[in-house]
Amino acid sequence: MNKRTAIIGASSNAERYSYKATVSLKKHGHTVFPIGIKQGEIEGEPILTGKPVLSDIDTITLYLNAKNQVEWYDYILQTKPKRIVFNPGAENSELLNLATQHGIHCEVACTLVLLSIGNY
Repeated sequence: MNKRTAIIGASSNAERYSYKATVSLKKHGHTVFPIGIKQGEIEGEPILTGKPVLSDIDTITLYLNAKNQVEWYDYILQTKPKRIVFNPGAENSELLNLATQHGIHCEVACTLVLLSIGNY
C-alpha cells in the first residue's frame, strides 16, 4: 500500500539516513516528499524547502533532533499525518505527547528497519 510520506530533515548527501530512507521508500512504492533546509534532490526527487502545504500524508518520518524540531511543531500538527516516525536521534517526548493529543500515532523506530522487515 502506497503511504504518502514526508521526510523532514531530508538531505542530498547520499551518506545521510534521510537520503537512504527516501530512496528506500520510493523503491518500496511509497510517494515521498523530502523536506529540507537546502535545495537539492534525491535520485531525481526534489528536496522541498520551507514548509510546503501537503495533503493526505500518511506518515511524517523525522530526521531532525529534538531541538531542531520545535520550529516544525505547528507545521507537523497542521499537516495532520496519521503517523510520525521518530528515527534514531529524533526522539522527542514533547512532540510525541503533542502529536498523541492530536490523535496522531507515534512510533520511535527506524524507517529503514521498518521497511526492511515489512512493517512500514
